Amino acid sequence: MKRLILSILLVMSVSFTYAQSGTGVSGQVLDSKTQKPLQSVIATFQNIDLTELTNAEGKFTFTNVPAGSQLLLFKIQGYKDQLVNVDVETGKILDLGVIVMEEDITDEQQLSLVTLTDNDLGDDNSGSENTSGLLQATRDNYQQAAAFNWGQARFRIRGLDNEYGTTMINGIVMNKIYDGRPQWSNWGGLNDATRNQEFTMGSAPSDYTFGGILGTQEINTRASIYRKGSRISFSGTNTNYTGRVMGTHVSGMNTNGWAFVVSASRRWAEEGYFEGTDYDANSLFVSVEKKINDKHSLNFTSIFAQNSRGKSSPNTKEVNDLMGIEYNSYWGWQDGRKRNSRDKDIEEPINMLSHYWKISDKTRLNTNVAYQVGYVGNSRLDFQLGNNPDPTYYRNLPSYYLNFPDNYVTDINGVVTNPSADAARTYFLNNSQIDWTAMYLANQNSSMPGRSVYALYEDRNDDKQFSANSVLFSSLADNISLNAGASFKKLKSHNYQKMLDLLGGAYFSDIDIFYTGDASQSDLNNPNRQIVEGDEYGYNYNLMANVIDAFTQFKFRYKKTDFYLAQTFSRSEYQREGLYRNGIYANNSFGKGAKVTFENFGFKGGLTYKITGQHLLDFNAAYLSKAPGMRNVFSNARLNNNITPDIDSERISSMDASYIIRMPKLKLRLTGFMSKIQNATELSFFYGEGLFDEDAVGDGNEDSFISEIVTGMDKKQIGGELGVEYQITSTIKLIGAASYGQYTYDNNPNVKLNDDAQASPTNTNPLTDFGPAYMKDYRLPGMPQQAYSFGVEYRDPHFWWIGANVNYLADSYLDVSNILRTSNFVVESDGIGYAGATPDVVRNILRQEKFDPYTLLNVTGGKSWKIKNTTFGFFASINNVLDTTYKTGGFEQSRKANFPEYQADNAYGTPSFGSKYFYGYGRTYFVNLYVNF
Repeated sequence: MKRLILSILLVMSVSFTYAQSGTGVSGQVLDSKTQKPLQSVIATFQNIDLTELTNAEGKFTFTNVPAGSQLLLFKIQGYKDQLVNVDVETGKILDLGVIVMEEDITDEQQLSLVTLTDNDLGDDNSGSENTSGLLQATRDNYQQAAAFNWGQARFRIRGLDNEYGTTMINGIVMNKIYDGRPQWSNWGGLNDATRNQEFTMGSAPSDYTFGGILGTQEINTRASIYRKGSRISFSGTNTNYTGRVMGTHVSGMNTNGWAFVVSASRRWAEEGYFEGTDYDANSLFVSVEKKINDKHSLNFTSIFAQNSRGKSSPNTKEVNDLMGIEYNSYWGWQDGRKRNSRDKDIEEPINMLSHYWKISDKTRLNTNVAYQVGYVGNSRLDFQLGNNPDPTYYRNLPSYYLNFPDNYVTDINGVVTNPSADAARTYFLNNSQIDWTAMYLANQNSSMPGRSVYALYEDRNDDKQFSANSVLFSSLADNISLNAGASFKKLKSHNYQKMLDLLGGAYFSDIDIFYTGDASQSDLNNPNRQIVEGDEYGYNYNLMANVIDAFTQFKFRYKKTDFYLAQTFSRSEYQREGLYRNGIYANNSFGKGAKVTFENFGFKGGLTYKITGQHLLDFNAAYLSKAPGMRNVFSNARLNNNITPDIDSERISSMDASYIIRMPKLKLRLTGFMSKIQNATELSFFYGEGLFDEDAVGDGNEDSFISEIVTGMDKKQIGGELGVEYQITSTIKLIGAASYGQYTYDNNPNVKLNDDAQASPTNTNPLTDFGPAYMKDYRLPGMPQQAYSFGVEYRDPHFWWIGANVNYLADSYLDVSNILRTSNFVVESDGIGYAGATPDVVRNILRQEKFDPYTLLNVTGGKSWKIKNTTFGFFASINNVLDTTYKTGGFEQSRKANFPEYQADNAYGTPSFGSKYFYGYGRTYFVNLYVNF
């Protein structure tokens, strides 16, 4: 494969010839209102990799511009992009004169609304993230709708998780090695500082990386490209946080070649939209650039974004009916304040040094090195020899008692009641939150003085990552350009349980009370430890990774046709090092395990055919393999060094075709797409009943803690998308967007279960093969597969505007259980089917739940005033004006894993282990006041 790639590159390279240099283009950029020069405007010739910045007088000069008709894009924060047609003639110098740029009065909408939703901050972090399209410096109408209108409903572009896109800062990929997803909180709250972005859609070419099939997002923090000035803003909302203050100062490039940017923000809430969801975040950004000479410049960027927030619980229909959809079981009162037991804390500062080298007028090289160190912690309650403190624990709810026939009583009038269920309902309604006081009292009155029965800990990841990359931009000829790059990442991730709060006790025992003897010990090298606050316990291990990748990309530009070809190669090496000798896996938990290596490649290409200058056809196709995320490589990483069986790289293919219109009044993009992901692996953990003990049914005492390993999973996404904008008058614009897809599982993957209770010195990998899960043609969960938006916007010449849009979303589905769709659900170990498990009954039970469609109405508006060099303004929005209640996702519980168990749990219509649901926000608002000076 390596020889094949080298051969292709060699054949391509010898076919290139250098054309004669073009001529120069110059001009000056002014503010349309004040007629003052604009410094640091980014001027870019599209598709030929020529970029310049305007100087203090607003002037710019290009040399060696290829002859012919070109598109020159001007872009700067706070102004509308200006796209100019330029006809360059050989041997002539073209002076464009004055280019005027108008203030973008709706720019505040994007700047204010680029905020993290609860979904983005979730543990899974698999919500919709949005990238954009063909030759666009900003999102087009379709991506605008996906981000700001459909994002609140967990919409995913093309049905793809954000691990299939690439997010970069200065060319350094920010996707985590652990799960392939970017950690948006690492730069959360720094909207001003991270707004210089470039997007590509799908597998379209990016100048910085080969990318994935969802698209790329490049954030540029070079200090000299920011608009000079200062800005202060104040915001109020009722979503994740209630208040935000942000300040930014940009110096611009001075005569000594220095430029710097400083930005800081704070966000807070005692309680967000959902009960008990506290929020506290502080962010700081610094970028300093030193221009050494006309060829070399150094830039240092430092990003610190600390975030702490209380999570909200998914709940069953039973709990939602009793408490409402805003109910959150994770918090309780302590000393007159709501205290959440499940906080997520993130603090992973990034420091980055960038070198910009203009080798010649046709060739540039950017090199970046970055070091990121910090932690992510997810807290929760631990308990030993005490009752489960979760108020929604199944034995606390009415459903537990409804499912026992002996609890029903018939009075003399023939009325049937269930006193136990009624008592449980009354108790739950009066005790629906965590009882912190009771846990403190239990610890003080422990039968073993000083030993905590209850404690608060966090699952902790302390990461250290070094990254480096170089990206080459070169114009090989008037119509041929090259992008090439290489990168390296080295990660050491320390994973462990950390004791946070003993809740009034003196120590906590580092044992597993569900086991006896050596098996109960977390670390046989240090048995029977007494843990105090700040100690590590439970599990403790390192994950190490080394990842290298390289890409080349050739772009060809002709009068009627543009096309590109790109190649990539990567190598990922993972290893686990156990720091504890676990009592269950004494022989394969301590020390370093085997290294796992994945080598991957990818090819992609595309073609743009210009029917006319205003009508285009665009085609893209890609085929690549992708290493699995490190979280899926080790099947039970907390306890042992075992490698997931049958783990291998994913195989990904994608193609799309678009018709594009770009006219003065009409802009339209209509796209059809298809992608396929093969050989995916998924791990999950749960308690299951009816898996290894067929004789025990219904009492909940025969459950096992299960690690479920699903391998060889295929997924298919097919659909279409539309973005359209029509300027009726100079002040009124209509905007429309639509997405229709069918996103399905495309095969029946294999399921294996790991049960720790079956481990022994001779069985260090206790796996049971449950065969295929019959998942083919089930819908991919947790996102609308249909989305439509229609809006109207009015922009007044006196710098105020208002807009409204209505959105219809449909075809969202529940996340189904894999184990329930294996033969284990209907067939006993002796091969005989369970009584009553007829095909029609089972088909009805296993039918995937489809959520109801819903309509969301959003209204936005703003106004700005300019007094000399100072701009004052505000922006406001109301989302879900009609206060519609809607589900954004949910999952089946796998606890009742065979037919008799499932039937017993559902016998009286209110299961103890029914599906759990997430809900979207009701009516929310956002108000932002700002001053630019």
